[in-house]
Amino acid sequence: MKRAVLVNGVPASGKSTVARAVSDRFGWPLFALDTIKEPFFTELGTGDRAYNRKLGRAAYAAIFDTIAAFPNGQTVIVEAWFGFQPAELLAEHLAHAGIGERAELWCHAPPETIGQRYAERVARRPPGHPGLDYVPELVTLATRAQPIGAGALLAIDTTRPLDLSVVDDFLREAGFLG
Repeated sequence: MKRAVLVNGVPASGKSTVARAVSDRFGWPLFALDTIKEPFFTELGTGDRAYNRKLGRAAYAAIFDTIAAFPNGQTVIVEAWFGFQPAELLAEHLAHAGIGERAELWCHAPPETIGQRYAERVARRPPGHPGLDYVPELVTLATRAQPIGAGALLAIDTTRPLDLSVVDDFLREAGFLG
């Protein structure tokens, strides 16, 4: 079986920063939904929200199909907003990929902070992602978003500096570190 650290949170919650720091610290491969999805925007073009979601579903499946080819014993990091798909689909992908052990890093911040972060980065993101008109919806989403509960859970307030020693302790207790 494989192990996965699922870095979860709504868009602009700080997932990418946390996932990159954990990947750099442990040398575990990082699969980020946007990293997989964005080349499709370049090659296939951009579209409406439905098209964006379709590419997101394809990228989501591609991540777990790729992990399925990894050898048993491998630990990976998967960074995505896991709330954008039904929990049953995630369970199917985890099983297909051979991921038995999971730990979740839940990235969160106040909804207004998340909205502000998203608005500030819109101009720097590749075409294809929702624009400024998405901010009110995202703020509402952030008020009700929750962890997926698919394993041991560590909540990370991304308005504070990331303390990797806390992540180390959590992953050690969850059995990911010797």
